[in-house]
Amino acid sequence: MRIRNFLHKGLKRLYLEDNPKGVSPDAADKLRKIMAFLDGMEGPEELRSLFAWKAHVLTGERKGTWSLSVTRNFRLTFRVDAAEHELCDVNLEDYH
Repeated sequence: MRIRNFLHKGLKRLYLEDNPKGVSPDAADKLRKIMAFLDGMEGPEELRSLFAWKAHVLTGERKGTWSLSVTRNFRLTFRVDAAEHELCDVNLEDYH
């Protein structure tokens, strides 16, 4: 699936330029792996197979937003636009 947009500037820089400035050095390699997987993904159903990244859909006012574990506190979050076959609002956040 194609990534439409980023909310986190450091994450965008890592994805487009492979420049880790703006993300934790401890998380950069894992973020590269996660984004490579997301980029090559055919559909959101593939996310269910990601046990190590604790993939799940948020609830409440964040309903429909996917979350993948990056570090103890930080999560990669995004929404899936199935009609356009794109990932939207890709963000790195601590929402706990």
